Amino acid sequence: MSRIIFFVILIGGAYFLYRRFVSDAEKLQAKSKAAERERQTGAMGTLVKDEVTGEYRVKREEEE
Repeated sequence: MSRIIFFVILIGGAYFLYRRFVSDAEKLQAKSKAAERERQTGAMGTLVKDEVTGEYRVKREEEE
């Protein structure tokens, strides 16, 4: 019985780490694509509109 519990915990942990790895890889790929688009167009950054003030500003790296 303890072996079954051990393997269930082991498989659950492996699945959790796999999902985290895939999530991080997708974020990195999206950031890389955005940087490549900026390089191709010669842009200095991406502008986003602030909903409160209505002004445009350069998108920060931590924003999605």
